[in-house]
Amino acid sequence: MSNRRHGLIGVLLSGLLAAGPLARAAPPAAPSPSAKPDTKPDPVANIAYLALVQKRVLPQSFLDQPPDDEGVQGARLALADNATTGRFIHQAYHLEEALAPDADAVVAAFKKLAGQGYRAFVTDVPANLLLRLADLPEAKDATLLDATSTDDALRGERCRRNVLHLLPSRAMLADTLMQYLAVKNWRDILLVAGPNPEDKLYADALRKSARKFRLKIVADKPWTYDPGARRTDTGHYAIGAEVARFTQGLKYDVLVVADEGDNFGDELGYRATDPRPVVGTQGLVPTAWARPFEQWGATQLQARFLKQTGRWMTERDYGAWMAVRALGEAATRGGSVDSAAMTAFLRKPEFELAAFKGARLSFRAWDGQLRQPVLLADARSLVSVSPQPGFLHETSELDTLGPDQPETTCHP
Repeated sequence: MSNRRHGLIGVLLSGLLAAGPLARAAPPAAPSPSAKPDTKPDPVANIAYLALVQKRVLPQSFLDQPPDDEGVQGARLALADNATTGRFIHQAYHLEEALAPDADAVVAAFKKLAGQGYRAFVTDVPANLLLRLADLPEAKDATLLDATSTDDALRGERCRRNVLHLLPSRAMLADTLMQYLAVKNWRDILLVAGPNPEDKLYADALRKSARKFRLKIVADKPWTYDPGARRTDTGHYAIGAEVARFTQGLKYDVLVVADEGDNFGDELGYRATDPRPVVGTQGLVPTAWARPFEQWGATQLQARFLKQTGRWMTERDYGAWMAVRALGEAATRGGSVDSAAMTAFLRKPEFELAAFKGARLSFRAWDGQLRQPVLLADARSLVSVSPQPGFLHETSELDTLGPDQPETTCHP
């Protein structure tokens, strides 16, 4: 037994000696100069987010309190989305946030950032301030991506060559609604407009759209009633009696309301003399984004935003998200994070933005507006999406919403 074990050991030793150095663990090879890791940092796309911090108006109801970080949170989520793609193609992104308390501070922040070399600006400011920024000498070589305005004049007679618009205009929102009413054959409209300037602008867009789609406004009435103590024990009786009186004796298919400030529109439902649906700024609402929207992968975006912020994404958040994502898409498709190259690519025919709408979005050459489908939703469900079936266009059905190129008044 012993001799056999010794013989076996000898055979093994002979085999190892015959194998020579191949049988021993080789020491790690010294890296060659060509194998050194590349430590060169990725080029950075610099994006500025510029917002006027506006005083939040207390809503009519305590159900939905206005968030303090509305808009900027959408930009932050888009930055993370851009960075995810950028890691694979060696592009980095930086978002410089400038949230200013007044108009002069916004202008000062814009000048400072422009002096630092920023040329791509995502803005959340009122229409007049946006024009003030666009007309600055420092904005000559910049592009302002208007993330939150719906003002028609900014896409029309007051348009600027260096401004692009992300959210649908009031005209697009009105067309979205009127197409749906035409499809439903709800052709006789009671239009109710509030007293604020924004309400009047929205109402004007609704009137134009009704003519465009051959719907009839059978009554056009301003809302002037102030219920005062609506939160008292008998407040609901007073508003109920007023709405019944307001709608009495009128024959119409649908009540269309223009109340952008949410001052009275929610109280029109279920209180009219005749049972009719309420649509417009309340009830069934045309909007770029809505809480119950889940189609085309939108649930994924809703979930990521909710995880990041602890609240639901609003339309302003979505506008800012689209603006930052558009710049990221331009950098990816154009192959450059240079500000001039990115913003130039936004205007090219080959630019497309996937924004969970079931269509590829792009900017209209004639007014800088992002063409897109528009949702029709209430508080709990998505009802429809415009353009409606049957509304055709020679190049893009999306251009049936808002002014088409032959109709534009934008001549910068």
